[in-house]
Amino acid sequence: MKSIKLYIQTFRPRTLPLSVSGIVLGSLLAASEGYFNIWTFVLAILTTLSLQILSNISNELGDAQKGTDTADRKGPAYVLLSGALTQKDFKYLIIVFGLLSVVFGSMLVYNSLDYFFSKEGLIMLAFGGLAIIASITYTLGRNPYGYQGWGDLFVFVFFGLLSTLGVYFLQSGQVPFLLLLPASACGFLITGVLNLNNIRDMETDKINRITLPLLLGRRKAKIYHKLLVYGAFALMLIYNLIKGLDWPQYLFLLLLPLAVFHLHRVRKLNDGLLDPQLPVLVLLTILFSLVVGFTSFL
Repeated sequence: MKSIKLYIQTFRPRTLPLSVSGIVLGSLLAASEGYFNIWTFVLAILTTLSLQILSNISNELGDAQKGTDTADRKGPAYVLLSGALTQKDFKYLIIVFGLLSVVFGSMLVYNSLDYFFSKEGLIMLAFGGLAIIASITYTLGRNPYGYQGWGDLFVFVFFGLLSTLGVYFLQSGQVPFLLLLPASACGFLITGVLNLNNIRDMETDKINRITLPLLLGRRKAKIYHKLLVYGAFALMLIYNLIKGLDWPQYLFLLLLPLAVFHLHRVRKLNDGLLDPQLPVLVLLTILFSLVVGFTSFL
């Protein structure tokens, strides 16, 4: 019997806290306005984790089928590449987490809305269906969009905008227009993680894959990375200024030195040495969401 540890490794656990940053931010912002349902929060977390694991498994299988991942790749070792699990094992996992995404997502909509088949319910279910399809087809299929340079947009929309705005709507029944700013800020940072990953993998990706770093070139990709990170802080600053918030809501600026340190290291390091900076940016993203969320109560 194959080790449970192997299956857990396929989930890429270090990516999971990042995936729920938008859920945490949206839920805290809603709670600060007096809207919070614990089951909506829990089900949103479970749905997002299922989608992230589904995406991770599908990506590893898709990359293996297309020969993108080799023994020379940077970053953590992949289970499929090592031969510890087979492609058949991965296909079963895709079915399991695809079904879990459907179940948790449906429970989330049912728990959060008065009528499951209302217009709002159907819209949320449609978004959920698109998220499942997008998670699978990132690198799987004949024309995976992750191989055409669309990965950044997918991450920004689904794990930034939809995650933050969607859970806020399910908690409160409304979506203030200004909430686009913190949602986009969260999306920028999460997209930055993908961009850094793609800069690291430029040498192996150039065989048969198109990513923004390959389109932009290494120097411009690092400039784009800087714009994403600093852009997140700028958007939150604009949001606070428009709303006329007090000084506690500016405490997120205390994270700026960590961002500066991270960007300095990214600028100086060669691609093969960038992997240790991924958890730094993940930590920055999580802390950013928590600080912005909790200070909204002050």
